[in-house]
Amino acid sequence: MRGRHLSLGAFGEDAAARWYERAGYDVVGRNWRCSFGELDLVVRRGPLVVFCEVKTRSSDRFGTPAEAVTFRKRVRLRRLAAEWLAGSEGARGRLVRFDVAAVHGGTVEVIEDAF
Repeated sequence: MRGRHLSLGAFGEDAAARWYERAGYDVVGRNWRCSFGELDLVVRRGPLVVFCEVKTRSSDRFGTPAEAVTFRKRVRLRRLAAEWLAGSEGARGRLVRFDVAAVHGGTVEVIEDAF
């Protein structure tokens, strides 16, 4: 089951990365990790840096993908983004946005400025 879960997650991250690339963004980070956790996708377009949490589901049995991004998860993502920005050359003065990419049944819905 763990392998299926990981491959489903990788499928969703690949689909979300393609969505951003088609929309004119450059993917500058995937599965970036530090001691606080992991950022799924970091993308850039001009002065904008987007931190995207990707949630992939094969069914709505446990809720929609976007519903899985809880308050605690949003707090952690903000902390992770601050760490990424602190360690990223040229990040000063950039605009920041947090998105959620909900992947379900091969469909990608990106909720821009989700929190």
